[in-house]
Amino acid sequence: MGIRIEEMLAYNKKFVENKEYIPYATDSIPNKKMVVFTCMESRLVELLPKALNIQNGDVKMIKNAGAIIRKSFDSVIKSILVAVYKLEAEEVVVIGHHDCGMSCVNTNELQERMIEEGISEETFKALEYSGIDFHQEFHGFETVEQSIAQSVEIIREHPLLPSYVRVHGLVIDPHTGKVDVVHIDQ
Repeated sequence: MGIRIEEMLAYNKKFVENKEYIPYATDSIPNKKMVVFTCMESRLVELLPKALNIQNGDVKMIKNAGAIIRKSFDSVIKSILVAVYKLEAEEVVVIGHHDCGMSCVNTNELQERMIEEGISEETFKALEYSGIDFHQEFHGFETVEQSIAQSVEIIREHPLLPSYVRVHGLVIDPHTGKVDVVHIDQ
C-alpha cells in the first residue's frame, strides 16, 4: 500500500473510534433539495461549499472533469435523475470555475502521455474501431461560460426531467469564491 493511503486509513480508524462522525450525521434526502454538479477541481473541495453556504447533508454533489455533460444519458444525467426521482431534489446547479484545466486540454499531448505511460497504439485503434473518438471524448471547452450553458441545456431539455425542476448555471472563481451567474431558471 502507498504511504498516503496508509495515513488516510490510520486517520479514519481514529476518526471512527473517537466518534468524530457524529456532527455530520444526516439522512440521504438533501436538506436544500438540490443537486450540485461541479468540477473535480481540488481547489473547490472546501471553497465551493463555504462560498455558497452548503453544509453536510444540504445537497447531492456530483463531480467530473470540467463539469462537462455531452451526452443525454451519461452517468451524470443518471445521477441527477435518481436525485430528482428518489431523493426529492427540485433544483440542479451546474458550477464551473475559472482557470479550469479542461479549458486547455490538448488531446494530442494527452494521448502521447498515455502512450508514454504504456497505453498501446492498438488500444487507441480498438477505441476508434468501437466508435469512440478519443479527441472528442477528451476535448475540453473554449470558455467556461459556454460549457456551463451547454451542460445546463442538456439537463434542462432532458426528456425524463420533470418540468418543475429548475436548472441553473454558475461559475466560481477558485481563488476568491466569487460566483457569477451564467443562467438562472425561473
